[in-house]
Parts: sequence; structure tokens; C-alpha cells
Amino acid sequence: MMVEEEEHLKPCGGEIVEENEAKRGCCDAVCTPIQWFKMLCREMHWSFVLGVVVVYGISQGFGGALYRVGTEYYMKDVQKVQPSQAQFYQGITSIPWLVKPLWGLLTDVLPIFGYRRRPYFIVAGSIGVIAMLVLSFHEKLHIALAILALTVGSAGVAVADVTIDACVAQNSINHHSLAADMQSLCALSSSIGALLGFSISGIFVHLIGPKGVYGLLAIPSGLVFLIGTLLKEPHSPNFAYTQVNQKFIDAGKSMWKTLKCPDVWRPSLYMYSSLALSLNILDGMFYWYTDSTSGPSFSQENVGYIFSIGSVGSILGAVLYQYVLKDHPFRDLLFWTQLLYGLSGMLDLMLVLRLNLRFGVPDYFFVVIDESVSQMTGRLKWMPLLVLSSKLCPPGIEGTFFALLMSIDNVGLLSATWGGGVLLHVLKVTRTQFDNLWLAILIRNLLRLTPLCLLFLVPRVDPNSSILPTEILSAKEDIEIETPEAENIELVSLVGRVDGRYPN
Repeated sequence: MMVEEEEHLKPCGGEIVEENEAKRGCCDAVCTPIQWFKMLCREMHWSFVLGVVVVYGISQGFGGALYRVGTEYYMKDVQKVQPSQAQFYQGITSIPWLVKPLWGLLTDVLPIFGYRRRPYFIVAGSIGVIAMLVLSFHEKLHIALAILALTVGSAGVAVADVTIDACVAQNSINHHSLAADMQSLCALSSSIGALLGFSISGIFVHLIGPKGVYGLLAIPSGLVFLIGTLLKEPHSPNFAYTQVNQKFIDAGKSMWKTLKCPDVWRPSLYMYSSLALSLNILDGMFYWYTDSTSGPSFSQENVGYIFSIGSVGSILGAVLYQYVLKDHPFRDLLFWTQLLYGLSGMLDLMLVLRLNLRFGVPDYFFVVIDESVSQMTGRLKWMPLLVLSSKLCPPGIEGTFFALLMSIDNVGLLSATWGGGVLLHVLKVTRTQFDNLWLAILIRNLLRLTPLCLLFLVPRVDPNSSILPTEILSAKEDIEIETPEAENIELVSLVGRVDGRYPN
């Protein structure tokens, strides 16, 4: 009898073990990211992590998603412009991102009322709120004034971005082994914010229109303003403003000296080329998506859902880089990511040629796959470029030089946007004519593969090692332009205002 009972108990015990293992696996899946997040807070201070989440996650991720969908419909339905014109205007609104070195220099060498960071967050948030409210409440805004307002709003996001970029670059210098982790944090924050933003963007465009979406975008700008009021930093009332001109000159000389170094300008040239040659024809694709005659005629809600599911691919790309690819040499990793990026564009070609319908794959399902793969490969291509950029920043002007490298990248993106607009115009892709859209996609895909010929410009080094030569790294004393106190930036805790305690 006892033997029979034991035999009955054995399967139960096995089931309990399997159940415990399953629970342990679920706990590990949840706890591992939390532990990683806590590790970053412990190693680089919680305020840095919070700043990244607010600027990248809420302002750029969530707000950027609403901005993208809202602006697409604003240009198409409110201003009624052609796709090539929409791309040209998009390039104009990105100009504030091209002068990021100027914002970096200002935050590094020109304090306002004794503060180096706080006023710039306040200014960025203020102009963003004003620009979005003008777009939202003005009934018939002329296209020129609309582009001006969009450019001002873009400037607000750029100023906030360059301030947090300075912290990222500085921590990359001080914590070599965590450089990739910091970029993963930025990417994950941006991707998760974008996922949430895209999920509701189509619904809001349908309910309140693109102008109403601009009104909602005043909220992320307001949060940037709030960060400026909570930022804790040393007050320097006796700053010598007469030395500002000399500091600008010294910083410019230091940047030029660094940029002339072959270890810096060669990878910078590759980064520009890889972005400029990847022509952007997104507006042509969007007009085709929503066309009821030639395209699949997706609704506003469907467009938002497609972009939101596509941002899952961006998150997967960031996770894949963090846990699998971050320790691979730059040149090898960029080869495979650029190759995959070029090949993934063939999905657009299959969609426009309607090959998916021949295989019985519905448009919506195929577009979701296409967008997810495109976002994932784009993120995998972008992540090593960001880590490489952070490794090229000399001590003392980390924020300014990182901004310079990012502006070079943004010039590449602008070149791709305007080049794509010219291509759409030459091929006569308009609001209603899409006969040559397939050819534009094919040309874009072929150009995406050409940066593979320039990979010799990228160093074949480990991402955890230093790239800059010793003479530049040892020149910190000559180019230091920030006070030691200004390096220890932290945000005042909202909880601390209630109970008087501050987390460590």
C-alpha cells in the first residue's frame, strides 16, 4: 500500500519541480532587467538614469511617435502637400539637430544665472510648449509659419537631447565597460516610449485630428521644463563671463584637433556615408499606405498600430544588441547589420509589387512584419554607431564633441531625407501616382549596400576598449571646460520633497 502511495506521489513531485522551474524562469525574466536597471543606478547615480528615461523615453520616444504620425497626416490632410515636398519640409524641421555642437558649447561654457544645465532644460521645455500650442490652436496656419513652429519645437527637443547626451558621453569615458549598457538604456527607453506612443497615435489622430495631437505634445515639453526646475547642480554666481569667448575658441581648437586625428575622422566619415546613402522615402510609402486606389488604404488607427508593432522590433534589436552583440568588434558587427539593413528593404519592394497577395499574405500582416524587421535591423545598425561615437569623445568636451558627432550623423540623415525627396520627385511619385514607387525602393535598397565598401574606415577594436590615442586622452587638463562640481548632476527627488529623504 505504501509503495502504491509513493508511486502516486512521484509524478506529483515531478510536476511540482517543473512548476517551480517555470516560476523561476518567469521571475528571472522579470528580475534580470530590474537588476540591470538597479546596477546602472548604483554605478552612475539614479538621477542620470532618470534623466535618460525622461528625455529619451517620454520626450523623444513617446512624443516622437505622436509627432511622426500627427505630422504625416498634418502634411497630407491639412496642408495637402506632395510626398517630395513633405520630405523637404521634414529636412527643414531637422535643422536644429544639425547645430547640436552649438547647443553643446552653450551648455558647457555659458552658464545662465550661475547654472549650466537647469536653464537649458527650462528654455527647451518652454519653446516646445509654445510651438505645439500654436500649431494646435491656430485655425489656418500658413505652411511657412507651420514649418517655423515645427522647427522651433524640434529645437526644444534638440537642446534637451544635447544636455543629456553630455552626461551619456561623460559616463562612457568614466565607465568604459558600461558604454554599451548606457546606449542600451537610451535605446530601450526610446523604443518603449515609441511603442506606447504609436499604440495610441492613430486613435488620437482619428478622434482629435493631427492638430489636437500637437496639443498633446505640449505635455512632454512640459515635463522637460519640469526637469529644469528639479535639476540639482552647484550654483556659480561668480562665473567669469569675460572668458566665454576664449573658452569657445579653446573648445573649437580642441574639437578640430581631435577631428583631424585619423582614428576619429575615418569612422566619422563612415557614419555619415552609411546614413546619407540610405535614402529616406518614408513619406512616399506613407502616402501609398493610405491611398484607396493603388495602396492598401490603411486607416489612421491601423497606421498607428503598424508603427507600434514595428517599434517592438526596435526593442528586440536593442535587447539583441545588449545581450548578444555588444562585445563584438565594430567592423564585423557593422558589416552584418548593414547587410541585413539593405536586404530587409526588399520586403517593401514585395509589398508595393503586391507579391504578398500572390502568396496569400494579407497586406496588414505583411506590413507589420515589414515594419518590425525594418525597425529591428535599423536599431541593430544604429546601436554600434552610437557606442562608437561615445568612444571618440575626448575628456573635458565630451558633451560638445558627442554633439558634433551626432550633428554629423544628422547631416547624413538630412542628406538621406532630401535625397529621397529628390528621388520621389524625379520618378514622379505624387499624392495619387505611385507607378514608379517600386523603382525608388529598389534604388534605395541598392544604395543601402554601398557603405559595405567603406568599412575599412572603421577600427576593428573591441567596444570595451579605448579608441582615442594617448596624446588626446592625456590632454584633459588643457581642454577642461567644466568645473568639477558641474559634473555631478543630479535631480531633486519628488519623494524627497515630501518625506525629506533622498534615495542613493
